[in-house]
Amino acid sequence: MAYKNTLIVENKEVIFIKPLKPTPTTILSLSSIDNDPEGNYHEQSLHVYRSANHNSPYSSKLDPAEVIKEALSKALIYYYPVAGKLVRHADGKLRINCNSEGVPFTEAICNCDLSSLHYLDGNNVEMAKHFAVDFPSEDEFGNQYPLLVKVTKFLCGGFTFAACGSHAVCDGIGSSQFFRAMAELASGKTEPSVKPVWERERLVGTFTSQPLQYPMENAYVAVSPFLPSTDLSHECSKVDRESITRLKMSLMKESDDEDCTKNKGFGTFEALAAYIWRSRTIALKLNYDGETMLVITVGVRPHLLDPLPSGYYGNAIVEAYVMLKVRELNERPLLEVVKLIRESIKAASSNDYIRNAIDTLETKPRKYNYDYDSGAITIMTDWRYLELLKKVDFGWKEPVNSIPVPCDLDEYEGLCMILPPSNLDPSMSGGARVYVSLPSAAMPKFREEMKALTSIRETNSMIPSKI
Repeated sequence: MAYKNTLIVENKEVIFIKPLKPTPTTILSLSSIDNDPEGNYHEQSLHVYRSANHNSPYSSKLDPAEVIKEALSKALIYYYPVAGKLVRHADGKLRINCNSEGVPFTEAICNCDLSSLHYLDGNNVEMAKHFAVDFPSEDEFGNQYPLLVKVTKFLCGGFTFAACGSHAVCDGIGSSQFFRAMAELASGKTEPSVKPVWERERLVGTFTSQPLQYPMENAYVAVSPFLPSTDLSHECSKVDRESITRLKMSLMKESDDEDCTKNKGFGTFEALAAYIWRSRTIALKLNYDGETMLVITVGVRPHLLDPLPSGYYGNAIVEAYVMLKVRELNERPLLEVVKLIRESIKAASSNDYIRNAIDTLETKPRKYNYDYDSGAITIMTDWRYLELLKKVDFGWKEPVNSIPVPCDLDEYEGLCMILPPSNLDPSMSGGARVYVSLPSAAMPKFREEMKALTSIRETNSMIPSKI
């Protein structure tokens, strides 16, 4: 049953969790990717844990806030830069002042059971804001905390663990590595199984005379009648395995046998990314003659000729781009869009492209910001491989749900995430969830497009909606 009374969340004062033992006092440099201005923001994730005895009226005697505080204090011995401050220096670069000041932490108590909130596995993710980190991510001098944490306890004995991390310090894989280290130390291990490695100099670029060009620099950018807007909605749509299979089968029917054999069918990410990009464009009613761009986050760890050491937790990502006129995106067969996405990811996964992208950031630091106000840019990222629902057990088993929190992401209207399903619904095994942020006026149409995806039938072609 949904919770119908007034939701009350009582927050305690913010304290600082310091490393359990003395750690080095030093200033550490970041990589060229870490210093990309587009990555200088805090991203929040919320992890939902059932009571250790969720089928019993008696909850665990362990206090999750105390367990996580202790685990955090132990983890900071190894990840001591996270206990410092991000400071911008005279050369414009961010560096970490390792001063052991600690991670801001607070706990809260909520007046309901998690089951009454469906463990935050509903379509509307706005509810997550009640349990998010809601205190400043920087000090009075503008220096940023690399990480902030909040634990909210519920009447049922379950809790949520909110982590607000600077994207300049860790990417998704790095954050997941840190959370797993905390869980291992909470379980009684004396050290993490994966030792953290800083070595940010490995991804520092050098001057290049041939920097990569940003595709949208001279484009006629499409615009939406719904933007700019301060009235944004954030939703998670569920796509089950059967719907994903039908989508990929539809693409295979459009494709010739040789193409399917050569590429072994179509991947879930490229198929969903194409569908979501087009659906979002339709929902925003972007003008037909304008240009729209899909930006894809590509992990570089498997593709570098000089591999990063196991335990590296800095940013190891570059961007792939696909740009089309809105008319082309809407009227071309979806198969063609999928192929463009595949080709773009393949190109961005080469060592030469990765090194050139890093050199470009060092040679020609980005002076632009993505034009989110137009709606023309969609940024697609995949959380499924982060395994946030695995091996992060503080004593209450693994989380039953992990979701992004739409707080610091409000300004990133174009951000879309493909998430794994929660562990709550067996029928969603093998499926995915799609997180989007859109103007409230555009969300009903996007919802309609996603509903159509779950009722795709095996036909000879995919017929796009019309703007």
